[in-house]
Amino acid sequence: MQLLDLIVLGAYLGAVVALGFRFSRRQRSIQDYFLTGKRVPWWALLGSIVATETSTVTFISVPGYAFGGDLTFLQLALGYAAGKVVVAAVLIPGFFRGDFLTAYQSLAIRFGGVVGRLTASIFLTTRALSDGFRLFATGLVLAAVLETLPAAATTADRLMPGLDQSVVLLVGAVAVIGATTLAYTLLGGMSAVIWTDVAQLVVYVSGAGVAMLILLNEIPGGWYEAFTLAQSAGKLTVFDFATDATRSYTFWSGLVGGMFLTAGTHGTDQMFVQRYLCSGSPKEASRALVWSGVVVFVQFAVFLVIGLLLWVYYTAYAPNGLTAVMVEGVVQTDRVLPMFMMTHLPTGVRGLVVAAIVAAAMSTLSSSLNSSAASTVGDFYMPLTQQARSPRHYLQVSRWATVVWSLIQLVVAVLAIELSSRVVDEVLGIQSFTGGLMLGVFLLALTSVRRPVAPITGIVAGAGVLAAIRLFTPVSWQWYVLIGTLTTFGVAWLVGRLPSSSDRHPGSGS
Repeated sequence: MQLLDLIVLGAYLGAVVALGFRFSRRQRSIQDYFLTGKRVPWWALLGSIVATETSTVTFISVPGYAFGGDLTFLQLALGYAAGKVVVAAVLIPGFFRGDFLTAYQSLAIRFGGVVGRLTASIFLTTRALSDGFRLFATGLVLAAVLETLPAAATTADRLMPGLDQSVVLLVGAVAVIGATTLAYTLLGGMSAVIWTDVAQLVVYVSGAGVAMLILLNEIPGGWYEAFTLAQSAGKLTVFDFATDATRSYTFWSGLVGGMFLTAGTHGTDQMFVQRYLCSGSPKEASRALVWSGVVVFVQFAVFLVIGLLLWVYYTAYAPNGLTAVMVEGVVQTDRVLPMFMMTHLPTGVRGLVVAAIVAAAMSTLSSSLNSSAASTVGDFYMPLTQQARSPRHYLQVSRWATVVWSLIQLVVAVLAIELSSRVVDEVLGIQSFTGGLMLGVFLLALTSVRRPVAPITGIVAGAGVLAAIRLFTPVSWQWYVLIGTLTTFGVAWLVGRLPSSSDRHPGSGS
């Protein structure tokens, strides 16, 4: 990294904070802070949805998947698109049948406050853990950049002498990303989150495009050469129709499992539902969601092609260039793209691409902070105070809640430094567990069942079944949401249909 790269990165971080300050003048109530006054056009919602579901892990891992394998990841992207259509048709209309601030308020009305708070608690726990680890993963990238700067290492040694400089730089990187994300989210609320998401989408797509063009320039034969070599190695395979449930990235696990996974995240997670509520109508929200499926599919295709180009370049033209990303003789595929960017991109452009990686993370982290604060206030604090306080009071509490969740994410990210990468992967997989439980409850709300014990029992049963499958079977994680949904819904529906002790016998008096 050179001075110009740092200027580019610093300019980007300063710009998003300035954007947050601009929107801070519009915040008068929690409806403004969390729902933007329902003034966001559908195309901005589309961009925000895409940016939110694209994290740093996506930016570097999807190219790594193609580098080490083929194009079968696209089967999962098909499932994502199908799941969004289901959410648009089945779940989105229900979120507009009341004046809701969160997705879980609708469950509280249907099943009672206990169920609403339980599902909100599951959401908050999931977000705090998974996004804390995403913050850690992004810090790894920025820390790696800082380690190339002698001045950064010297400063770290002066501030905390005797400690591992890499750890100090990692903590500093996590703090910078976390503080910047908090600043614009705290100032501008959901309006700042959505519009910075749109800007961040442009930044990271531009960064990916630049990396692709430079890669093509490094391959003498261009597209034809890359296509020919990849085809001869069998890396252009898209479909795998195997029926083995223990394998990931087959057509069936991708389409069916991916559909349920997306229905669980985009249909029940406050981080996405809150975006729908920022639009003026369910039609606009559905339009944004469905088209985001198309955009994400194309985006994944681009990331996979970048992975193929990396494989062609390092296989045919730079076979010794992978030494730096090998551990015990095995290439760490997730590190190939970052290494290429650090060694091949020109000064200035390198700063842009690093900014793109940071942008991909900040879009998810800012959404997590705002939606977690919305759930804290809407699902817990407002019922506790019986909505008797002033709009200004609730707005101040919302901002404090944003700060608290930012600190929680930071703590999780710092604690992750002491954990192995395997543990990190396990914690990120929490969404595969909780997504099915939540989707089962939301689908139950579409039936005639109303007893609170039904969804609670279903959640316990679903969690137990998923834990047993994870511990004692080799079933692929891509089936977890489907299994969790069917178990939670099935058990809850049966419990809801059982007669209760308060039910009257036929023919009894009134």
